[in-house]
Amino acid sequence: MGESRRGPLKSAVPSNVVSPVRRCSRTACGRPAVATLTYVYADSTAVLGPLATYAEPHCYDLCAQHSERLTAPRGWEVVRLSDGSAPTRPSGDDLEALANAVREAARPQERAAESGKPNGRGGDPMEVGRRGHLRVLRSPDN
Repeated sequence: MGESRRGPLKSAVPSNVVSPVRRCSRTACGRPAVATLTYVYADSTAVLGPLATYAEPHCYDLCAQHSERLTAPRGWEVVRLSDGSAPTRPSGDDLEALANAVREAARPQERAAESGKPNGRGGDPMEVGRRGHLRVLRSPDN
């Protein structure tokens, strides 16, 4: 029973023609894919995001080089979605937000020293204590 009309059936042998790694969809490019390109024709938008979990028939897998150089037709918009796994460098806005948070954390102690009120309550009868931007509130039952 191990035969067909064409001869004996061969066992499944791994082939070097088909690779388990998804490759770039661009012609003659054999680099591994890192991003997936999808077109939203109704919005004239090309969406480039992280590599999709499964290969879809109407999506294109692109390597790093082709995804960086991607351009859209005139009148179309390219939306680039980041996957969040890549380490990003802090921007100037991030550093400014951090500096503001540190300044704000130091302010309650300054206000308490100026007003002469213990624990920096600042007139809130529900506030028992404060540490940085966190407040300890009295239970409403008491």
